[in-house]
Amino acid sequence: MYTARGKIAQTDMLEEYLPLVRRQALALQVRLPANVELDDLIQAGTVGLLEAMGRYDASQGATFATFANQRIRGAMLDELRGRDWLPRSVRRNARTLDEAVRRLEQRLGRAAEEHEIAHELDMELETYRQLLSDTNSGHLLPFEVLLAEGVEPGMEDTSRDTPYHQLVDEQKRAQLVKGIEALPEREKLLMALYYQEEMNLKEIGVVMGVTESRVCQLHSQAVSRLRARLADD
Repeated sequence: MYTARGKIAQTDMLEEYLPLVRRQALALQVRLPANVELDDLIQAGTVGLLEAMGRYDASQGATFATFANQRIRGAMLDELRGRDWLPRSVRRNARTLDEAVRRLEQRLGRAAEEHEIAHELDMELETYRQLLSDTNSGHLLPFEVLLAEGVEPGMEDTSRDTPYHQLVDEQKRAQLVKGIEALPEREKLLMALYYQEEMNLKEIGVVMGVTESRVCQLHSQAVSRLRARLADD
């Protein structure tokens, strides 16, 4: 790539794979909050493509297309993970919610009902549902970002490539899958449709027979349960 014609070759390769960046960004954007700009995802993905061009090693066995695809998506996810999604007050309320769910479900020995969580928080049911709606915008993220929450921005690329961090990621994934299995059936279905089938909220609402805003509330409640379970683990 860095021969006498290296610059030309690099430019040609960049032009060839830029459409891949846009396709990845479009596929990701439809499942994210409305405030995520397509151009931001494309910019992050382009950085990932440039990194792939500089780091690709054919002797490792993967094709460049496969390697670039992973780097592009990884760069977009790093961009998402590095954002501060929620106002401080809403984030504080989300922590209060997580603590209440954890405390209540430990006491009950089962998944708490919605009205029980509202009572634990000393809230009317509608106030509790509004809290779920407020906190949900920070949770509508791809599975990889949900899995990696808590990792500091800037620590992603090299550290995740080590055997230790790969093992930690596998353990987190196993814990998360176990947590999803323990969710109430309705929330388990929602999470499967969102994270496995990669359906957007409107599509999930049609499948479940509820409004899109109700899907948001149920998703936020499911994520709070998962946070509580992961904290216990």
